[in-house]
Amino acid sequence: MEDDVHIRNGIYEIVTAARGDAVRYTDILFTYLNLFSSMDDIFTRLLTMASYIGQRFSKFIEDLVLRDLRRYSSDVAVNSPEQHPRSWRQSISGSFSEGCSSSKPYIEGACSRIGERRAHDTLEELILHTRSDVVNTNNSKASLFIFQGLSLPLFGLRVAWRLAMFSWRFSFSYIRCAQVHLCSITTRLQKTLRGSSDDIGWLQHTPGMPPVEDGTARFLELLAEIRNGEHTLPNSFVYLLIPGLFSNHGPLYFVGTKRFFSKMGLACHIAKIHSESSVEHNAWELKQYVEELYWGSGKPVMLLGHSKGGVDAAAALSIYWSDLKDKVAGLALVQSPYGGTPLASDILREGQIADKETRRIMELLICKLIKGDMRALEDLTYEKRKEFIMKYKLPDQIPLISFHSEASITPGVIATMSHIAHAELPWLPLVKFISEEELGRQVPIVIPLSAAMAVCALHLQLRYGEKSDGLVACRDAEVPGSVVVRPNRKLDHAWMVYSSPRRNPTDPDACEMCEALLTLLVEIGRFKQQTNGNSQQVIRT
Repeated sequence: MEDDVHIRNGIYEIVTAARGDAVRYTDILFTYLNLFSSMDDIFTRLLTMASYIGQRFSKFIEDLVLRDLRRYSSDVAVNSPEQHPRSWRQSISGSFSEGCSSSKPYIEGACSRIGERRAHDTLEELILHTRSDVVNTNNSKASLFIFQGLSLPLFGLRVAWRLAMFSWRFSFSYIRCAQVHLCSITTRLQKTLRGSSDDIGWLQHTPGMPPVEDGTARFLELLAEIRNGEHTLPNSFVYLLIPGLFSNHGPLYFVGTKRFFSKMGLACHIAKIHSESSVEHNAWELKQYVEELYWGSGKPVMLLGHSKGGVDAAAALSIYWSDLKDKVAGLALVQSPYGGTPLASDILREGQIADKETRRIMELLICKLIKGDMRALEDLTYEKRKEFIMKYKLPDQIPLISFHSEASITPGVIATMSHIAHAELPWLPLVKFISEEELGRQVPIVIPLSAAMAVCALHLQLRYGEKSDGLVACRDAEVPGSVVVRPNRKLDHAWMVYSSPRRNPTDPDACEMCEALLTLLVEIGRFKQQTNGNSQQVIRT
């Protein structure tokens, strides 16, 4: 007869074969050892549990540094055997009971031979099992207590580390921001102090620009003849005077010159354009104006532009030369910032100190008070002039004259600045002192422009070491390929428009200056025609 015994817990399997009715002593001993093997399995489980707790302790120390205390505590609460003591004990006791029930036939046979000794040993094993359970439970409580005790200093160390890192990062970020701010201020300061030092006279340094020719001597000869009563300006042209910036608010702009030409029987007009508009806009208006004059009179037009008016006229010829080449006989630029002006660039330069505040002030003055366009001033900066000239160049066939002068900076001229304090201011909404009828009127003011130009010229002289008429540097007024006129008199930027009532009667006035410039322009045009005619004859021959 063969008996097969299988342990239900799946750990051990014992097969015992008994032949006959008698049970041999070896079988009883084997059964007895099998019982002790089940007890060894319990201790193995206990050792495994202790090793697991040790591993969890090491894992806890690692997680304590990297995780939050609350998250770790929840993990301990879930994984600790103390939270489920009853189920833990039941699992162990169940395995023990299961092992005993599976070995019941052999235990009954063995008990008949070993008697009370087996029962006494089994009782001792149960007592030992219970004590180990209690000791394990106490050790778990002690371990958890130690864990909680260690967590406080480690948590404090973690908080201190985070505070130190935050303080370091904040200090570094603050130092970095301060450094960036200081570098920005330094860059702005350097750009402000540098100003237009690298831009003044850029036309003379640009490769590919045609050279200029000095025509001052011939201009002075023609001026002397005009003062002696010799007027040779022909009546075969229509003379168009183009005013400069803010001319819409100057009712006397070019009025004296127009009257002077009309008395000589010459057809003279003042271009009625919005001078506070952009250069390209005024160029289109001048094109329309020239075409109307040409088709109305059948005569070519001679252009004389002052200040921004010369820039507008040059832009009209550069952009629309294909339409105006047979209608325009020449162009004289009088004190025109063809290359740009340092005053406009210094006011509107981006990246300098208080650039945004300065721009808002200019927008208030030009756009709100004068009802103009901010581009009118922007187009006179070096940046815009470089961009325009590189895109649109003046034709070589057109006769050109560049006239520039130098303002007087003597103390006597500058002292007249005190007269501005007695000037009347226009358009102030003083309701208490001005009636409703006078609120809509423009009150004329009288300002000594010569004194203002003298101060500006002194500023440009001290800052850049450049000679100017107060607004335009002499080098920026010389148009490449033109005949340059440099008078030997001290004339500011406003002298050509508003002559001083205290002038020396022996000196020529603005009207005679304009006549001499246009007479020289006519001579240059005739010389170019003869040169072109001779060159064409040479080509034909």
